[in-house]
Amino acid sequence: MTPFADIEAALDGFDPAAAEPAGRLLGLAEAVLDNWAEARGETPTVEEREGFRLLALHRQGARGEPSFNACRETCREIAFHANLLRLEPDHAESARRAAMMAMLVRHLLLFVSGKMQVAGLGEFCCSSRTLRALDRDSAAAPDHRSERQRVA
Repeated sequence: MTPFADIEAALDGFDPAAAEPAGRLLGLAEAVLDNWAEARGETPTVEEREGFRLLALHRQGARGEPSFNACRETCREIAFHANLLRLEPDHAESARRAAMMAMLVRHLLLFVSGKMQVAGLGEFCCSSRTLRALDRDSAAAPDHRSERQRVA
């Protein structure tokens, strides 16, 4: 398990112009999700999903924890930026793409470390609750409209 402080320090000192930024950042993002799996008493998967271990780790982490899906798009954006950097390493925007990928990895780190402290973190995500639960909650919500709005 790589401590979150070490991952954060690596992100703080990250040089987007250094060699192979995609691999280094993917490794940090995977370390974040490794911590999540290990904290849940699971062995982090070595499988890949759509060519990325990161996406397989996210899938594993969301099993039985629907609110963890709040970071699904962050993981997919990290994978997208890794593809950009690997497919066009000499692109004029490579440094900016690497900086964006580093920001996304930091976002993932903040979410997962926060989720480990506050179990309910991420429950705002639309995919974290079933539609029936949403219908039930809205049916039980008080009606704050004025009398005139209710009649119309």
